[in-house]
Amino acid sequence: MKKSTLTGKILIGLFLGFIFGISLKHIPSSYIKDTVILDGFLKILGNGFTAAIKMMVVPLVFVSLICGTASMGDVKKLGRIGGKTMLFYLLTTAIAIIIALFLGIMLKPGEGLDMSNMMSGEVAIGEAKSLVDIILNIIPTNPIQSLANGEMLQVIFFALLTGVALNIVGKNAEPIKVIFESANEVCMKMVNLIMLFAPYGVFALVANTFATVGSEAIIALLKYILVVLLGMIIHVTMVYGGLFKIFAKQSIKPFLSKFARVAAVTFSTASSNASVPVSLEIMEELGVGKTTRSFTIPMGATINMDGTAIMQGVAALFIAQIYGIDLGVNSMITIVLTATLASIGTAGVPGVGMIMLSMVLTSVGLPLEGIGLIMGVERIIDMFRTTVNVMGDNIVTLIIANSEKDLNLDEYNNKIKERI
Repeated sequence: MKKSTLTGKILIGLFLGFIFGISLKHIPSSYIKDTVILDGFLKILGNGFTAAIKMMVVPLVFVSLICGTASMGDVKKLGRIGGKTMLFYLLTTAIAIIIALFLGIMLKPGEGLDMSNMMSGEVAIGEAKSLVDIILNIIPTNPIQSLANGEMLQVIFFALLTGVALNIVGKNAEPIKVIFESANEVCMKMVNLIMLFAPYGVFALVANTFATVGSEAIIALLKYILVVLLGMIIHVTMVYGGLFKIFAKQSIKPFLSKFARVAAVTFSTASSNASVPVSLEIMEELGVGKTTRSFTIPMGATINMDGTAIMQGVAALFIAQIYGIDLGVNSMITIVLTATLASIGTAGVPGVGMIMLSMVLTSVGLPLEGIGLIMGVERIIDMFRTTVNVMGDNIVTLIIANSEKDLNLDEYNNKIKERI
């Protein structure tokens, strides 16, 4: 209820911001309009909200990744299953971002909307570097400095290394694990507190956008939604369908007939974690053994976020385009690496979708102000992207179970006959 209420308030903030901004657009320039409202009231609310989001990026990513990696004891125990699962989850996430970037480049959802005059400061896109330099730059020479400077790939690398080390040390590292778990809870509570101000921040950012740019932003926003949904359709049909056909070598019909129950949960809750019990149930009905399903489904809710990756890729290019910023190949590679690595600790955690997007934007130096425009339609996209996330969990579970001879094919195929 709290989530729905907050979503409703954000949508109200979007609507009121749109009305107020359009009305303000037609008012002649004056001291009250320019100084008091645009550069005063709206700037404090909008920029204050984006600053608060940016404040949480580094600590939240750092502690959540450490906790997520440190808790993956099952990866070591299950060995081969864990390795296959991680490979499929990270591979599909990387492919999802690449699809999103391709669509963003080809369809240009932000084209025709110029918000470059609204940038709060200089945007620095890194100088051209070779792929070797980009990879080497992931390893921090000074982790504390990386944390302070917000070097996200370096922060992610150090967090993953710390989590793996805690996992290997085991019992002796329990006190440190407890500290990071407590810190993670504190960070999440801080995110929840910041999100209480989201309706006001969205109101201010959207009002400022429409007061400055006008109704052209509506068309760009609709294009953004359509490109994200197109990316998800391509990913589901070509990537999921292709992988299932190649590795499972079975008809996908019985899965789709069962997945409708899971989709009902993901659409209504927009939560990967909430879908875990239903996913486990349909996997059992489809003949997946307990060893596989009890590991891959919860793990997927933690690290697999293909739908979110598509949103982040399209959103990054959308924001770059509306601000007139050209992203080079190096920036594209950085987006793929950042979003893929960050997926390990962020899926299924409520209220951090925009935090993760701001992390991706920060990694390539894009302005966070564009998030205000996207947040207004976040709930609509969230239902679809969560469904894609969870569908990926289930598809990979079936593939892994089949490869490990832990899928009862007679039971799986009998489901088709029962339906027919």
